[in-house]
Amino acid sequence: MSEKNEYPPVGSEITGNTESMAENYNQGSTSDPAILGGSPVRNKPWPAWPEWNQATDEELIMKVMRSGVWSRAGVVEEFEKEWAKLIGSKRCLGVVNGTNALITSLIQLGIGAGDEVIIPPYTFIASVQSIFQAGAIPVFVDVDPETFQIDPDKIEARITSRTRAIMPVHILGLPADMNRIMAIAKKHKLLVVEDACQSWLAEINGKKVGTFGNAGCFSFQNSKNIPMGEGGAIVSDDDEFMDRCYSYHNYGNPFGSAVGEVGSGTVIPGNKLRLTEYQAAIGLAQMARLQEQTTTRNNNADYLKSRIKDIPGILPYVFIPGVTRAAFHLFPFRYKKEQFSGLSREVFLKALQAEGIPCSGGYTPVNRMPYIENIFKSKNFKLMYSEDLLDYNKYMERTNCPLNDQLCREAVWFGQNMLIGDKKDMDDIANAIEKISSNASRIKEKTDKAV
Repeated sequence: MSEKNEYPPVGSEITGNTESMAENYNQGSTSDPAILGGSPVRNKPWPAWPEWNQATDEELIMKVMRSGVWSRAGVVEEFEKEWAKLIGSKRCLGVVNGTNALITSLIQLGIGAGDEVIIPPYTFIASVQSIFQAGAIPVFVDVDPETFQIDPDKIEARITSRTRAIMPVHILGLPADMNRIMAIAKKHKLLVVEDACQSWLAEINGKKVGTFGNAGCFSFQNSKNIPMGEGGAIVSDDDEFMDRCYSYHNYGNPFGSAVGEVGSGTVIPGNKLRLTEYQAAIGLAQMARLQEQTTTRNNNADYLKSRIKDIPGILPYVFIPGVTRAAFHLFPFRYKKEQFSGLSREVFLKALQAEGIPCSGGYTPVNRMPYIENIFKSKNFKLMYSEDLLDYNKYMERTNCPLNDQLCREAVWFGQNMLIGDKKDMDDIANAIEKISSNASRIKEKTDKAV
């Protein structure tokens, strides 16, 4: 995947006639599907992303640009203060991206060579790479396909004497079951680093994700619900931990040392991960409308789910118990081709796209990609781990996740920008799925012949 989008582009604008359709298709429509030459359900563009309001958003960023103070200073500190307040955490540290928020958190919690970290396989590659970058080994635990999240029932079976932490991933903007995960972590004396890089403002019983564990990590990359091009943040109530994170992100210089200070005396091994002033200015502008947008996404997701949940072969997400709000970075459902006359997911996606509905099949199994074997063969890992622990075949057998494999074959995503429209936009999505459902056998017959 490119750096521009951290997931397949599911919400790009549709070009062509921008006039809305005069009528929506009704459920059971027998009109010709667009993939077979019929008229598409939708031929107007989806909401563009990211949003930028010149009248309200440019004053602060232009002030920053004209000041010449572009590296970390007061605007970054303001963003950190406001993000901590919004999330409900004592402290926040802005960093260059969500990936390095995860890496920094793991390293400053003391996780490294010889350690194992529990993680779900249904996630973006950055989650797993952060564990390897810390020198630890990820141990994959299968998912609950209904929720798209790590299955707490399967965590304890994969805990060993080397397990130091759990990294739940609130993937797609849907919360993982933090109450059960925290109970398991407490029982086994494990650390918890929440990957909330897709779950800004999501809540369980009113408590925001990212605030349950020892650290919560967020991303502000361009496709995200609060974008600033690139950017990330760590939140925690642990002052000592946050002081170490600050030091690490600023070359290892003491907490509170200023940007450009050369005589403070470096205290720990560090990196350079500082957020810039203009990124923070963009983030503050985006933060101002995040609450309203999140409410809109939730309302539209609820409505869309109500429209499609009874279509045979369409299985929308299910929340874990206690969810009071989701982020809906993506709207996911599972597609069962058996109830679409055997129409493959690939052709189903093409049929949706032909109807003017951007969509994606999402992730492939991150635990089956070749990078793991290559890391096991690297010089550093051979120095840190025994030959037995780096036996790739044994590792793959131990971390097999068959339900995730199935989920990766069935999942369908809609992008978050599609959910900031209105009910008519959601009707377009639902009507397109209904149209394909009613014509699935025809589509399969004709596309099979074309092959």
